[in-house]
Amino acid sequence: MLKNGKFFLPPPKDGSDFKELFKQLAAAGAGRPLGSDGFPAGPWTPELLAEAISQIDSNRIGVDLRTVQLWFQENEKGISTANIRWLARIFGCDDPVAIGEWQMELGAAQSRLTAKRRDLKKSGRGAALAVPEISGAAAVEDRTENRAELVQESDIKRPNSRFSLAMRSEALFTRGSPLNLPASVFAGATALGFLSYITGIHSATYVRADGVVKQVGFLWAPNWTFLFMVLLPLFFAMVIELLVFWKYEARLKLTAQGDRMESENAWTRNVEASSYTYWAVFVICVFFAGLFQWIGVCLIPLMKDGGNYATSWGTLAVVRPEVISVPMSIVFTALAYLYMCLCFYLFFAGLILLHTMVHDLWKIGETSKTRPEVEYRYELDELGLRVMRGIFRCTVLGVLVAICMKAQSSYLTSNGENIVDWLAGDMSSAWYEHKDVSNGFGYRMPTHYSSLLVAISTCVVFLVASIRLSAGRRYRMLLWKMSAVVGLLVAAYLLLGAFTGFSILLGIGVLLGIYGLCDPEFGRGERVK
Repeated sequence: MLKNGKFFLPPPKDGSDFKELFKQLAAAGAGRPLGSDGFPAGPWTPELLAEAISQIDSNRIGVDLRTVQLWFQENEKGISTANIRWLARIFGCDDPVAIGEWQMELGAAQSRLTAKRRDLKKSGRGAALAVPEISGAAAVEDRTENRAELVQESDIKRPNSRFSLAMRSEALFTRGSPLNLPASVFAGATALGFLSYITGIHSATYVRADGVVKQVGFLWAPNWTFLFMVLLPLFFAMVIELLVFWKYEARLKLTAQGDRMESENAWTRNVEASSYTYWAVFVICVFFAGLFQWIGVCLIPLMKDGGNYATSWGTLAVVRPEVISVPMSIVFTALAYLYMCLCFYLFFAGLILLHTMVHDLWKIGETSKTRPEVEYRYELDELGLRVMRGIFRCTVLGVLVAICMKAQSSYLTSNGENIVDWLAGDMSSAWYEHKDVSNGFGYRMPTHYSSLLVAISTCVVFLVASIRLSAGRRYRMLLWKMSAVVGLLVAAYLLLGAFTGFSILLGIGVLLGIYGLCDPEFGRGERVK
């Protein structure tokens, strides 16, 4: 039978299950265009069927070839409710009445396959079968669940066939309570603070060779206290909020009528595509920033009574062994650097996920450019603006992290007695005669390099988002304000300790950054309601 230039077969309604029905239709080539001779073009293959489904206009995310291959194979796998809709479009030859009939027939066939599997399990012959497919009724009910229930259900259904660092990292941000990761980081920093009290290095001073008394206590180091107790928990909270919103809410609005299963599969493929990036970052953070840096900065100076590094709480045992012993310092610094390298791996993993989200939104926007619906374009722009606000907040926090790291490193090589005195003395020296607080020793400062990597990586994500998520003219002024704040913070970071009065620029940048965290739209009057 010919319908819309394609070979049409009516639903047989013979009680076949999905596997039996699909095998007949694929072999007959139902839904394929007729050849030049007027006869059917031949049977379906997995590749041809997957391509035909992906070319349906309303199906913007397509279908995975592996899913279609499972339909052709002799197995117990059925078909999801979402894919029943697309398969009915193929077999119904774009005729609304025929599509409706095929949807009912395919749904009934899937129900019969599910019932057959259930009977096999009851009889004991189906013990080795995989987890059943979701029934149509269950899929409809899934759409009414709240976001937390969607996350929990996703955890149950996700296969554990192999270890994936990318997906394990993504799970830390998108599964479970949004407080888990920030609270864990805060708890780790708190534990280190308690240990510093126990070991006696929470607040400790030493007299440098030039007679300057330096405060090098653990709790006086902002890159170990304020950074891990405030900035990183806030950063993780912002990233989690943005990723959960995108994965379980925003992405569904832009994909084919709330097809949650296909949306999550597409997101998983996007995350998995960056698996090598996650491993590269893991190796750099754990082995180079963690293990090798600890050996060079702490272990070797402790074993050899000094080195060409500024004395800090980690090497205080060299100059003041009565405060803490060398073995105790080795154990404490090892724990601290292990905690630090894992936290910074998660920091960079968050940046990778933000980039993945931006790229995902950009791809969806590119594929929907031909859509004439004004409401859809408006919703796409609004989602892009919300994502941009979240990324701006994460960027501000990331640059503040880099500033904390460089500030502590610069202070240790300066003539200030403590970091507060150093910053206050620099600020007052811009107007009054003041003692020299500049660097008096040529120490090695590896933290300068690692902080630069943090600042660059954070700004790259912001730059990519700014280019790809430019959401119309009415948002350009807001984007310029965001860029100006980020630029000022980066300038304050780069010029930190470079000239007398740098702390004034630093203070202005930090205040504007804090204001941007509280109101990323900077009081924009034309906010769209």
